[in-house]
Amino acid sequence: MLKTRIITALILAPLALAGVFFLPLQLFPLFVAAITLIGAWEWGAFLPPKAQSTSTNKLHRIVFSISLAILMASFMVLVPMEHIWSNGQLHPIYEAALIIAVMWWCVSILLVCLYPKASNFWSNSEFYKGLFGQLTLIPFWIGMVVLRSYGYHNDPMLGGVLIVSVFLIVWGADVGAYFVGKSIGKRKLMPNVSPGKTVEGMLGGLVTAMLAIFITKSYFYNIELLPLLMLVFITAFVSVFGDLNESMLKRNSDIKDSGTILPGHGGILDRIDSLTAAIPVFALGYLLLVA
Repeated sequence: MLKTRIITALILAPLALAGVFFLPLQLFPLFVAAITLIGAWEWGAFLPPKAQSTSTNKLHRIVFSISLAILMASFMVLVPMEHIWSNGQLHPIYEAALIIAVMWWCVSILLVCLYPKASNFWSNSEFYKGLFGQLTLIPFWIGMVVLRSYGYHNDPMLGGVLIVSVFLIVWGADVGAYFVGKSIGKRKLMPNVSPGKTVEGMLGGLVTAMLAIFITKSYFYNIELLPLLMLVFITAFVSVFGDLNESMLKRNSDIKDSGTILPGHGGILDRIDSLTAAIPVFALGYLLLVA
């Protein structure tokens, strides 16, 4: 299993980096949309009531995926790529979407912390679980597009570095949490959602994430160190709940992995769950500090 995971990661990492840095700016939203739609297809498995969750319901998957495709296409039609940023200012539609995303993650953190006590209103509701999916996946796509297009005409690589910085924060948080949790983790973080995570692991991951950002720190010369570390801390913290949010949905639907498309890793959602929270939160934070 470990060998398969490593091989898959070694294939995916260069493809992801190539897509981030070398795709033409006009094609980048389509690249991320394709990843998002695969995630939407997998999210569709969460929608049926728990009693029906063991059977594959293609209709739920199709309808949910189409809804996300329509939403992403609407953003691209309303605000073409070249108009997302104007004189260093983010278009109000995209800015509002990021604000809504941050509000959603505040609610999501609360839902995770209160699970399963506060799950009665949504656990068997296709509407709420579909809404949760839209609020999770659409802001991920928006945040990726916003970051990649930032400062593109002055420095075509800047947006890619910003996205990779979020990758480093999330990977640092994951790696730090794994090793610290394995070595000294004792107190369970959210046993009703993800029994394997510990408080010590999360704290170790947060520290590792703040250290990881120094790899790309030279690109953040216009942000003081303390605000930058605060942004990294918040991004890493919310990334933990991006993972826990998906774990909560999987536990509610009795699903182990979101899919099987990635050998040794599960589904696309299993790989981007932390990023779905980290990307929009980082994008809005960076916007407030710099743009």
